[in-house]
Amino acid sequence: MASHITKRLPSAQTLKARTTTLKAWELPKQPSALAPDHIRTNVDMDPTPPEQQTWSLWTWMAYWATDMINLGTWETASSIIAVGLTWREAIPIMAVGTMCVAIPVVLNGAIGAHLHIPFSIIVRSGFGYYFAYFCIASRSILAMFWLGIQSYNGALAMTVMLSAIWPSYANMPDTIGKETQGISTQGMISYTLFWLIQLPLLLIHPTRLRWLFIVKLIVAPITAIATMAWCVHKAGSSGDLFNQTPSVSGSSYAFLWLSCMSSVTGTWATLAVNMPDFTRYARSGRGQYIQLPFLPIIFTVCGVIGVVTTSASIVIYNEGPLWNPLDICKHWLDEGHGGRAAAFFAALSWYIAQVGTNITANSISAANDLTVLFPRYVNIKRGCIIAAFVGGWVIVPWKILSSAETFLAFMGGYAVFLAPMAGIIAADYWIIKRRHLDIPALYNPHGRYRYWFGVNPHGLIAFVLAVAPNLPGLAHAINPKGTHVSAGVLNLYSFDWLYGFVVSIFIYTTLGMIWPLKASLVSETVWGLDIIEGRGSGSEGDDNGDEEKRGGTAGSKMAGEERGSKGTSIM
Repeated sequence: MASHITKRLPSAQTLKARTTTLKAWELPKQPSALAPDHIRTNVDMDPTPPEQQTWSLWTWMAYWATDMINLGTWETASSIIAVGLTWREAIPIMAVGTMCVAIPVVLNGAIGAHLHIPFSIIVRSGFGYYFAYFCIASRSILAMFWLGIQSYNGALAMTVMLSAIWPSYANMPDTIGKETQGISTQGMISYTLFWLIQLPLLLIHPTRLRWLFIVKLIVAPITAIATMAWCVHKAGSSGDLFNQTPSVSGSSYAFLWLSCMSSVTGTWATLAVNMPDFTRYARSGRGQYIQLPFLPIIFTVCGVIGVVTTSASIVIYNEGPLWNPLDICKHWLDEGHGGRAAAFFAALSWYIAQVGTNITANSISAANDLTVLFPRYVNIKRGCIIAAFVGGWVIVPWKILSSAETFLAFMGGYAVFLAPMAGIIAADYWIIKRRHLDIPALYNPHGRYRYWFGVNPHGLIAFVLAVAPNLPGLAHAINPKGTHVSAGVLNLYSFDWLYGFVVSIFIYTTLGMIWPLKASLVSETVWGLDIIEGRGSGSEGDDNGDEEKRGGTAGSKMAGEERGSKGTSIM
């Protein structure tokens, strides 16, 4: 066992080289299944081989239960109620908002399930080989920022666990200075421990995540339901929160409703773009369709549990609504040994929930993008490590959460850019390309998806026209005092995600109909190599069947490149 570990560790000579030269960090040049020989790539960018296609229908259900049952979802209803609406509006807002994002999640997820390639390769069809890098870089940076912010929120669970074991930890003196640094000594210790324990879990390969999903699928719902049941029993009722009435009416009510719905949708806007990073591991093309009903159901149920628990907490503690379940756990610490034990295990469950969300929504997404941006140096494992360090320490998440309100407003408003990306990818595949892509050409910078200097003019125009009208609203959200805009602009921005998604689809489709880029169109899917032929045999959910795949694989890799090279003209 020791010799096996030693073989996997870098030698002293390698470590010395890596501290003195960048070249020592280069990955061995791997022969790509599809990319031309002169293009640097790595195996993590290639189509997922059949033996790694392990995700089933149950995996998808566990995936979303893992992703959505977390502190953020629990607190979603609080943000809706805090702006003047009530639980009567919060519940349908959560259901409708999640349904809106479930549609592009399924549409774009089906691409990965069919072709078994990641988002960072698929996006080249709609945006062009080089313009796609803008989408990839944007998605990667956003994922790393949210990884850090979610880690800091998860550290609160670590604080409760440590306080349950050592009560004196809750009263630790602050030698760092939270008011100036944004984090206390206690907070830094909790955050460091959270990050260190989380790091090896982030390195789990996507094909082996099912076990983490199963664990979270068991512990998180049990903890959430048990917390709600205890609070309702202790309070003797569900509290008075259910008797509230909206504080707004008329058009203000309507636009506030839309704004809250867009916020819910924007929460998952990133996964609407890069869902193929996960569906590429699907065993069946049909299994991922369970996401359409399951997303709004699980999100709404978790939100309802949060509303009921919070309402009962007002009666129990008489100190205002406790929207964060960890705040309730802190009160349990004063209930003796039994209360401390309950607080520890509840906080442990929420810890697992936060780590699961970080893996599924942030770490793997960033790693996939980094493999395409820096294929010479980064594979998925290295990408996860880079994301963990950048998101966890470089961006200093505790300072962002404590002071950078304008930055958080920008991050929340980034759906302005993500919605058109999701719309263009979906429209390109389903409407313009009619589910037929030349896969080898997606890996070829001189292939048919080069378009005009690496930019698809349809994608550029649709993206700009979908984004531009919402930029004034985004500027106002970032700097309300220094930016003066009309009420109409603010009303439009209130449903920015829905607007961007629908408008981008309409513009991209219209351009494709009146100005077809014929060189980018193929009559059937071109798979490009014989080893993928095994996918067609008995593959569920592929409407094109074995005949298409044999037709696509009959040509050699070189033939695929020759077909792709004809696409250098945008006409």
